[in-house]
Amino acid sequence: MVLTACGDRPGDNDDAAEPAKTPLATASVEPLPEGQFPDFKACMVSDSGGFDDKSFNQTSRAGLTEVEEALGIQAATIQSNSDSEYPGNLRRLVNQGCQHITTVGFKLGEATETAAKNNPDIDFSIVDFAYEQPLENVKGLVFATEEPSYLAGYLAASQSEGVVGTFGGAKIPTVTIFMDGFAKGVARYNEDYDADVQVLGWDPETQEGSFTDDFENKSKGASIANTLIQQGADVIFPVAGPAGLGGLQAAKQNDVRAIWVDTDGCESAAEYCDILLTSVEKAMDLAVRNAIADSITDEFTNEVYNGTLENGGVSLAPYHQFEDAIDQEIKDNIEQMKSDFISGELTLN
Repeated sequence: MVLTACGDRPGDNDDAAEPAKTPLATASVEPLPEGQFPDFKACMVSDSGGFDDKSFNQTSRAGLTEVEEALGIQAATIQSNSDSEYPGNLRRLVNQGCQHITTVGFKLGEATETAAKNNPDIDFSIVDFAYEQPLENVKGLVFATEEPSYLAGYLAASQSEGVVGTFGGAKIPTVTIFMDGFAKGVARYNEDYDADVQVLGWDPETQEGSFTDDFENKSKGASIANTLIQQGADVIFPVAGPAGLGGLQAAKQNDVRAIWVDTDGCESAAEYCDILLTSVEKAMDLAVRNAIADSITDEFTNEVYNGTLENGGVSLAPYHQFEDAIDQEIKDNIEQMKSDFISGELTLN
């Protein structure tokens, strides 16, 4: 199975105040079906990170919102406060007559499987999770985040005086996949420029590194980031959901730079845009949008969606305020590596 890189933090339950909307990520977007579908109901359950996490859940919800507004469907959301609420929240949506239910994150994997087996006439999609034994009415939505993370690592090394740092929320595959790509991108920069930029917080060879072991605690994220900064890191790459916001706080307080994950941090956490070199984006909104649209048109399948640089499912965000500070040669190198990923010439296997 595939696990999620999202994090948790407490949130209000069931249709909380409307969070800030996250625009659809830049990607190739197939047209939505024409017409209005007021009889169709699509629903979503967050993990305990909540829909205003400036990252994972918020971006996923944007896909549901886009379909709701464009096609006039009915929509319902339930925001989970704890892991124990997932089965009950899914039952509530089933009882509300939802025809498509999206669950956000690996922690909902077991509850989603149970609900799907008990309700074979309902389509389900689950973000950042795929089952070893596919379920007929569940579509996994996963992402090759190692690709843009590699580009982000290369960029970070180019902007560093010699040390960069990363940390995760938990040692799970879809957290460490970001960190692996990041570290390998730094290594590529060192190779290209005969440099010796060091990576603190993660060793791709030993698969050991720094983790908060808590996606919801910003103080833990800030503490780890401060330790990395004290050890010389001048670019921080937190992969810890809302706890990672603590890393951004520490970076800003210490006047160092950072790179965000899941969504463009200059849009979702704009208060940190002045320190963000870029962000590693996952078009969870696009994947959710398309899965719901397929249900509306009776084209839904259980084929796993894998978001890549090639299909626009993952990307590197714009450089925003650092556009003029980054050498054109570095930008060109990053574009070439992106092309090499898409052509298959560059792989990280």
